Amino acid sequence: METKWLEDFVSLAETRSFSRSAQLRHVTQPAFSRRIQALEAWAGTDLVDRSSYPTRLTAAGKTLYDQALEMLQALHNTRSTLRAHGSSSQDMIEFAVPHTLAFTFFPAWVSSLRSQFGPFKSRLIALNVHDAVMRLVEGSCDLLITYHHASQPVQLDAQRYDMVVLGQEVLAPYSKPDAQGEPLHALPGRVAQPLPYLGYAPGAYLGGLTDILLKQATSTIHLDRVYETDMAEGLKAMALEGHGLAFLPFSAVERDLGKGRLVRAEPAGMPALELTMDIRACRDKPAAKETGRESSKSAAQALWDFLQNATTHSTPISHNGAT
Repeated sequence: METKWLEDFVSLAETRSFSRSAQLRHVTQPAFSRRIQALEAWAGTDLVDRSSYPTRLTAAGKTLYDQALEMLQALHNTRSTLRAHGSSSQDMIEFAVPHTLAFTFFPAWVSSLRSQFGPFKSRLIALNVHDAVMRLVEGSCDLLITYHHASQPVQLDAQRYDMVVLGQEVLAPYSKPDAQGEPLHALPGRVAQPLPYLGYAPGAYLGGLTDILLKQATSTIHLDRVYETDMAEGLKAMALEGHGLAFLPFSAVERDLGKGRLVRAEPAGMPALELTMDIRACRDKPAAKETGRESSKSAAQALWDFLQNATTHSTPISHNGAT
């Protein structure tokens, strides 16, 4: 049996909805259902009454629910105790950060933060957006830093998680310039000659936002996907070599724009094709029983209090990518 099966089951017992729990657990509904079935196979009995709506637990399911809460709490407390054994980890703040933000936003943000909050120890865990969110959901980090946009929100239960906005980031198309400083691959392209397009791999968070942005374009965009990866830094490297245009966060290209190595791909007279995202920090709300965790992570709590205070006073610490 896997711990995540119990976490899935507890979520289902509380939401009474497979679809809602799948959303909160950041998995597809078929995958979520398979995990519940796997737990039932391990238990050797039905745990969920699927003939009713909203979903109800069977008698065996109710028994397991009570036990699961105790087991998960015990595991969480044990992990907190083990982490507290290492003095070096007591004041180490663990951040789960998507790759793009880890390369671009995070280093400058930490520098700015240290000048105002003071020095602190940190551990960076760089992942894709989905896995970074799961780190937070599974309690494997202190803070999640991620993108957020209303059209593609990161689904975290507001009753369980705190959130502060650190700033904003602009997603826009960029190209290597030609000898005259104009975009080598200028939008919108032509039917007979579509522009080479450097795109995000399927499932990438920024890829979903790029698709939304292209659909919102006021004129038809003609692109030919010639390359894809799930990392913005990989797309930027290809764009710098002139292989095509790419939609990139401003923080990823700021220095290259300043040195003239990249330019916006919209020619003069074309409306700006851009989308503004929030950069958010999220954390699991501390439970009253988790005094050991709170004690061992006093540095994380102090940092969170500072971020909340900065946001309240309208002075978020961030790199603003507005153009």
